[in-house]
Amino acid sequence: MSALRTPGVLAATLAFVAGFVDTLGFVALFGLFTAHVTGNFVLIGSELVHPTHGVLIKLLAFPAFIAGVVATRLLVSAREGSGRDPQRLLFRLQALLLAGFMGLGLAAGPHPAPHATLAILAGAMGAMAMGMQNAASRLVLTQLSPTTVMTGNVTQLIIDLVDWVREPSAPAVRERLNKFGWPILAFGCGALGGAALFQTVGFAALGLPVVLLLALPGRPAPAA
Repeated sequence: MSALRTPGVLAATLAFVAGFVDTLGFVALFGLFTAHVTGNFVLIGSELVHPTHGVLIKLLAFPAFIAGVVATRLLVSAREGSGRDPQRLLFRLQALLLAGFMGLGLAAGPHPAPHATLAILAGAMGAMAMGMQNAASRLVLTQLSPTTVMTGNVTQLIIDLVDWVREPSAPAVRERLNKFGWPILAFGCGALGGAALFQTVGFAALGLPVVLLLALPGRPAPAA
C-alpha cells in the first residue's frame, strides 16, 4: 500500500486504468472514447461523410463525461470544505462507475446493437467514470502528470529527451523524464491489455481496473 502512495506509481496506475478503459470502450462500443472524450467529436464529424450506426452513443457520452466532472468538483469542494480528504472516495466512486460499465456491458452481450439502451448506458457509465478521473487530475492529483490524455505528456517527454541529450547531467530533466515517461508507458500497456482482455473475457475485463482503483489509497494525513 505504501508504494501506491508514491506519485510515480500512482500516476502509472491511473494511466494504465485510463488506457485500459479507453481502448476497451473503443473496441467494444463502436469506436467510443471514454477517457479522451473530445476524440468523439472527430468520430461524430466523420459520420457526416460516412454515416454508420454508432453516433448516438458518442453524442450521449459527452454529457455523461460532463456529469462526472461536475460531480467531482462538487464532491471535492464538499470534502475539502469539511476538512476531509476526497482522494480515496473519488477512486472508490470511479471504481463503482466502472463496475456499472462492466455490469451493463455484460447485460448488453458481447455484440450489442449500436442503439441498444444497455450499450448506450454502459458507454455513459464509462465516460462518467473517466470524467471523474480527468477532473481529479486537476483538482486533487495536481502533483502528477496527466493520466488520461497522453498528447501533452508525449510532447513534454520529447522536449525533455532533447534537453537530456544536450545536458545529460541536469537533474530536473531526469526528474521530468521519469514523471512523464512512466505514465505514457503505463497508458500504452493499459491500451494493449484492454484490447487483449476484452477479446478474451469481454466486458468482465473491466474487473481489473475496478480492483486497481479500489487498491489506491487516500492522501497521507498531514504531520502533526
